[in-house]
Amino acid sequence: MNRAYPITIDDPAADCPVASEVQGWIIASEAKMLPSLLEGIREATRARVAVYLYSRSHTHELGIRIAAACERQMLQRLPGLVGDALHDLSRKPYAAASFATRPVSSKGISLGGSYQAGTQA
Repeated sequence: MNRAYPITIDDPAADCPVASEVQGWIIASEAKMLPSLLEGIREATRARVAVYLYSRSHTHELGIRIAAACERQMLQRLPGLVGDALHDLSRKPYAAASFATRPVSSKGISLGGSYQAGTQA
C-alpha cells in the first residue's frame, strides 16, 4: 500500500544550516559577491552549507565554491568523508556535469512510419 506524506513549502529548507533568507541570498548571488556574503557566516556553518548545497543537483557547483572557502579540517570534522571529497573537489577547476546526449542525425524525422513508396498495405 502506498502512503502519501504531506509536503509543505518549508520542508526543503528544514535541513539547511542557515535561515532560508540567507540561503536565498547565497543562491541568488553572483560569484564575485559570494565571498562578502560568506564573511558573516562562521566557518563551521559555512562547511555545513557547502555540503547541503552540494547535495542538491541545482546548487551542486555553488556548494563546491563555498567549500573552497573552508579549511580541510572543518570540512572533515562536520560531514566526514563527504567533506573530505568536497574539499578535494573545491581545490580543482570545476567541470560541469555532462549529460549523455545523442549525436544529431543528418536524416530528417519522418512522421510517415515505415511506409515505403511502391508498396501497398
